Amino acid sequence: MISFPRLECWNEKTKVATVAADVNKKRVLCRIPLTLLRERFGASPEEPMQAVTTHRLTIQEAARKLIENESFEEDGSVWIGAQDI
Repeated sequence: MISFPRLECWNEKTKVATVAADVNKKRVLCRIPLTLLRERFGASPEEPMQAVTTHRLTIQEAARKLIENESFEEDGSVWIGAQDI
């Protein structure tokens, strides 16, 4: 089972938003870069998390598909790319 608690954060240094997923009682970090947030959702560099909040369901669905397909990075996270949204 995959669920998405309302846990998310922004890394100013890497310009990546992270949304948490709980997968069978295990935390998986789902990452999406600012470049994609800007391309797909018109995110502003000043408030990138507003796009994450507004488009939460779309981002979660992309993350869900990556998790179901076991498309994990070496560190166990999933990276949401342009092909995923």
